[in-house]
Amino acid sequence: MPVVGLDDTDSRERGMCTTYVAVRIGERLAAAGFDVQRHLLVRCNPAVEHKTRGNAALALHVRGAEETPDSAARQRCFDVARETISELAATADTDANPGLIVADTSPEAVPDEVAAFAETAVQGHHAIEDAVALADRFEYRHAGWGDGRGRIGALAAVGAWRANEDWTYERIAYRESARWGSEREVDRESVFEAAASGRTDVWDTVDRGTNTAVCVPRTPCPVLFGIRGDDPAAVEAVAKSIDSEPIDRAVTFVTNQGTDAHLQNDPDGTLEDDRAYRVPATVTSSPETREGGHVFVSVRTSRNGSPTPDEGIELPCVAFEPTKRFREHVRNLRPGDELTVCGEVSDGTLKLEKFAVRDLVETETATPVCPDCERTMESAGANQGYRCRDCGTDAPGPVERPIDRDLDLGWYEVPPVARRHVAKPLIRGGFDAPTHPEH
Repeated sequence: MPVVGLDDTDSRERGMCTTYVAVRIGERLAAAGFDVQRHLLVRCNPAVEHKTRGNAALALHVRGAEETPDSAARQRCFDVARETISELAATADTDANPGLIVADTSPEAVPDEVAAFAETAVQGHHAIEDAVALADRFEYRHAGWGDGRGRIGALAAVGAWRANEDWTYERIAYRESARWGSEREVDRESVFEAAASGRTDVWDTVDRGTNTAVCVPRTPCPVLFGIRGDDPAAVEAVAKSIDSEPIDRAVTFVTNQGTDAHLQNDPDGTLEDDRAYRVPATVTSSPETREGGHVFVSVRTSRNGSPTPDEGIELPCVAFEPTKRFREHVRNLRPGDELTVCGEVSDGTLKLEKFAVRDLVETETATPVCPDCERTMESAGANQGYRCRDCGTDAPGPVERPIDRDLDLGWYEVPPVARRHVAKPLIRGGFDAPTHPEH
């Protein structure tokens, strides 16, 4: 069963979409007698420098005729894919550097090294030379356009089926080519009705807080809309119920979207830029809203969930303005709150995608109030406690008083309009504390 991997066929300026190129390759392979058993959409590390918006790599899991030798099937798949990429990829722009890799192996049988490469591509970084060397080592056919950077994602897509265990689905509907670049005609009311009918198996279709149809892109790409969820029948049913302009073709992808596959735990207290982490921490500063509406708060990381003052690092965290109402949860944090923070680290700052409140500060230190006069007492001098200046009643020291908190224990997340493709929405479940999902 050949595996066809491809990446980086789209452009920030001209659009196109690697999922669309993969679909067209699949159609041509089917016409050549192959059975395309699975379309795999793999979101790689969203923090890498060289990427378009979603950083998606694609793989086709293909079965050829039983009488066709593996080497011949691989060669035919390679020829069809190379021709299709040459025809459709946005290579006229310097930011598109497609890559193609074809392996004559089943997705379940890729070598450990290729599976490890795929995992690192989602959580870390690779050089082009690493992908080429590994492909050559296992005698995979490969090709590159421009500098061939797309071979990194292509090899990651080849190994992803072994590397990842949590899979979701996306039904992508494509536009007629004559409409590419024009305003999309999608009935907004039908999108919201469809989203309501699909909960909870379908998610991130709309954002009710901002009244946005999240599933409809704004780029000049061939995609009309994409419906994501945990059940293939559910995403297909929701897609079918949306009223829109004519759909040219539609395909259901198996994907690592919505899985948090990009998050890695922080075992040794070292956080590297351009990677995403899940880190236990203690709030050390009051939140601050800065120019542009971005909300910053500092935390001190801890190990094994147990804060130790002389370990860990001071880590600024930020909820950017596009995260909208999520910023209110960040503003409600107080020094001493215990959290788990999740997000990408860039220039030493963690960009918050979600956080869990593990423990809240429930009291604050206050100057005592006179029980007789009901006036705030004053200091009686160093180490002499407090005294009421009217009646002389004294108190030994400050008191602890309860404070109202607008947060509960559990997980908070950015809204769908601000969510990264690979980030796991709380509505999917499987979290280690109560959840407060956004819809």
